This record gives sequence, C-alpha cells and structure tokens, in this order.
Amino acid sequence: MKRTKPISSPPKIPQTPQIVPKTHSSNPTISHYSRRPKTTLQSPRSPPQIDNTKWVSLDLAQSELSLPLTFPTGQTFRWKQTGPLQYTGVVGSHLVSLKHLSNGNVSYCLHNTTSEAEARLALRDFLNVGICLSEIWEVFSASDSRFKELASHLGGARVLRQDPLECLIQFLCSSNNNILRITKMVNFVSSLGNYLGSVEGFEFYEFPSLERFSTVTEEELRQAGFGYRAKYVTGTVKALLSKPGGGAEWLLSLRKLDLEEVIDALCTLPGVGPKVAACIALFSLDQHHAIPVDTHVWQIATRYLIPELAGARLTPKLCSRVAEAFVNKYGKYAGWAQTLLFIAELPSQKAMLPSHCLNVKENKSAKRKILDANTITETINDDF
Repeated sequence: MKRTKPISSPPKIPQTPQIVPKTHSSNPTISHYSRRPKTTLQSPRSPPQIDNTKWVSLDLAQSELSLPLTFPTGQTFRWKQTGPLQYTGVVGSHLVSLKHLSNGNVSYCLHNTTSEAEARLALRDFLNVGICLSEIWEVFSASDSRFKELASHLGGARVLRQDPLECLIQFLCSSNNNILRITKMVNFVSSLGNYLGSVEGFEFYEFPSLERFSTVTEEELRQAGFGYRAKYVTGTVKALLSKPGGGAEWLLSLRKLDLEEVIDALCTLPGVGPKVAACIALFSLDQHHAIPVDTHVWQIATRYLIPELAGARLTPKLCSRVAEAFVNKYGKYAGWAQTLLFIAELPSQKAMLPSHCLNVKENKSAKRKILDANTITETINDDF
C-alpha cells in the first residue's frame, strides 16, 4: 500500500435531525472463512468453558441487527459463521455466539466468560446498540427514495464498535488483499492470544496484547504469509508501544478527537493511509461520518451522488470530494449510510434485491464499467 499524506480536511458535518437512541424490546455471503493456519508459534491455552445450551435474548430486533448483513461484509474478519443465521466471535475475553430466533430477534450464548454481566455489557457496546438504527434509516429514507428502497430489503446492517487495536491490525492485513487471505492472516494474529475454546470446528482466541505482539518478529510474520505487510504490523506495534501511557490507551483516546485529527494521528503509523484510517475511525473510534474511499465507493458516489465526476481518475483530492458528498447528503451518520450502500453492491445481496433497485439512470457521457462482482467480494483495496 502506497503511503500518502492524510486527507487534509475531512468534510464538516452539516446539521442532521437529532436521533435519540432507544432500547428495543424482544418482541417487535460473502464469507470465505478458513480454519486457523498452521504456525510454529505457540500460544498460551486456558481450559475452555463451553456451554452451548443457554441462549439469552439481546433485546434487539432484526431491524436493528441483521447478523448476515453485519459480520461477513468486511468490517471484521474474526467472526465465523457457526450455524444457520449464527455467528461466533470474541469480544474482549468473552467467547460468544449470536443467532437469529424464528421471529428474527437476536439472542446470544456465552461459551467462555468470567462474568455474564460484564460479557453482556461488552457485547452491547461492541454492537453499538446505543445508536438506534431504525431511526437513522427513517431520517435518511425521508430524503432519499433509493436509500428507502434499499433499507426496506437490507434492514439491520449495523456498524460495529470494535476494539481499536483489533480493528487497526485487521485493516493493516486488509490492504490490497483478498478476503480469504485476510482471514488467514487475522486467524494467525488471533492465535497469538489466549485460547478460549472451539465452536463448530473453529478455534477462538482473545486478541493478543501489544506486549504479546512485540515478541513476534517481521520474519515470523513473513513466514506466515503477511508479505510486505509484516513490516507494517511490527512497525505499528513498535510505534504504539512508544506512546506515552501505552498504545492501547492512545488509540482509545482518539475517540474524543475530531475526524481530521483522528485521520492525521492514524496516518503516522506505518502502513496506514487515509482509506485504512477511515475504516478504523468508522468501525472503532466513533467517527460515524468517516467515509473509507476506494474504487468501489468511488463508483457508488459517481453513480448516485456526483455523476459529473464519473470517468475521472480517483485522486486523493477527489477522495475528499466523495467524502464530502456523502456527508452533505447523509450528515452525522454518513458512514452508516455508505456502509449500507456498499453492502447493496455485494453480489450475494444484489441477487436478493428487486430489479428496480438495480436500474439506475446514468448520464451517457458519465457511464463507466461497473467493477466485476468478484472484485468487490474478494478484494479490499487501499488505493492511496
């Protein structure tokens, strides 16, 4: 991934109708997952505490959280599909499965935890449940007929609130890479942490600490298939360890800053460019209007928001124009809107959308060849 200067000025946020979070009652695939790759590195193991029988309601309707529209869509590569409409992953030190009940509501099962109360709080924080998705969609739909149509078919596509270090390392692995390889690399990284147990043949680990990462060499990562990304991972770990107060705390502190400051700070880390920085900002640092711009998002923007730029070559300056267009259209939660529009372009979702959702009027002089569907599902590019 080529380095470049951070985006100089992320767009200012226009006023957006206030959205008040509320708690919902319980009544209302593009995944190419692989098993953990073999490695010579040994990770500490602790006895798993597996109990697959106790499922508890999360008080979230499917309109607030659709598991297939949230987990296998490129936000995280640590969650595995372990059953029909069921996904399993680790939140902090808690091994948990989520699944949809017959009425669509979401329930969870704790496989390994030291505190059920703490696990539930951590899970709800990770799922960003303080933000009411249906109310955001209602605001967007009132001013965008196409978004309204897509949201009626793709409800529940939620943006996660991941641990910043976990999110950062995953997206360092993602640059100019395909989903299968990203998943293998993330599995390797995960295996450096404490073993929590297995579910449906998948092994799960607590994400390793910076101190654990510091014991892994660039050569070991290269042997594990990281290629040139190995130096970015080790370089970023070294840079974070040098931060006053610790790298994990430094990353968490970015949640209190403006988007421009967050992008600038993240781009000081080896291997982090504006697109990767925007992904980290959106998926872990509460920057809800961050727009990760690559060729796929560029095509969405030039078809629906700024068609006058179709045919132009995407440059860092035009990346800013794309982000500005999304924020001008959708306001404070523009990143959430962009996420749904991106998901709508994925082949597995396109196949389920009515044809009129796919037919968009285009200016003849602005027509461009749509990216091959396999490129969208298989490759995550950081073009700048």
